[in-house]
Amino acid sequence: MPRYTLDDLRQLMARLRDPKDGCPWDLKQDFRSIVPHTLEEVYELADAIESGDTEQIRQEMGDVLFQLIFYSQIAEERGDFEFGDVVDDITRKLLRRHPHVFPDGSLASRRGEAAPDEALIKRRWEEIKAEERNGREQTSVMDDIPLALPATNRAAKLQKRASQLGFDWDGVDEVVAALHDELDELSQAMSAGSEEAIADELGDVMFSVINLSRHLNLDAETVLRAAGQKFERRFRFVEARAAERGGAAELPAEQLEQFWRDAKRQGL
Repeated sequence: MPRYTLDDLRQLMARLRDPKDGCPWDLKQDFRSIVPHTLEEVYELADAIESGDTEQIRQEMGDVLFQLIFYSQIAEERGDFEFGDVVDDITRKLLRRHPHVFPDGSLASRRGEAAPDEALIKRRWEEIKAEERNGREQTSVMDDIPLALPATNRAAKLQKRASQLGFDWDGVDEVVAALHDELDELSQAMSAGSEEAIADELGDVMFSVINLSRHLNLDAETVLRAAGQKFERRFRFVEARAAERGGAAELPAEQLEQFWRDAKRQGL
């Protein structure tokens, strides 16, 4: 049985958007209306990757690819650009950003056998991205950081951009000290009882925790997702043990806490 190709997928998308006999739902969509679906598909791909289910990863990758084809079809109908332009743009950008792999900026070029300097690669990568930003009209290095990013990711990007201009702590110890200062300020706000001040200081604490993750070379979103999964595993254990004794509502808090400690001892 012949396999479908990327061109087949593009043809399918064009049919879905055909004004005469396409899909009514697909015909109603535009760039903005698809965004929530795109975000959902990307998160589902991330979940599949976390689970390690390769079949599910494959399926979710297809869903994400379809989203990109959808955007391209709408753009082509409007006369803005087509899918080939998207492919050309990203290929050129990656060639430009990897001079340590493609020395003369072409797919055919090769760097040779000498091992590249990773520190130099990282520095050059940031320089190239900065050059690209300078080619666009901007009032700040923060201009192109999307508001729609998850808050943890956006906070890390803001901090990283600021650090490129030298606005950063020198080391982890200073970040930890700053975090303690923010916790003290949160305690003071809680004592004062101002809900607005508490929210403001709690935000500062969370922002500082993300900064600490960055200085520890850890992705805050990944770390927090893992913590959530760990909490879920342990809570499910507590639920199961409580159910054996009539349910959590029938047990004192001390017993539930003992179940929690049992879960930790079992490495959940």
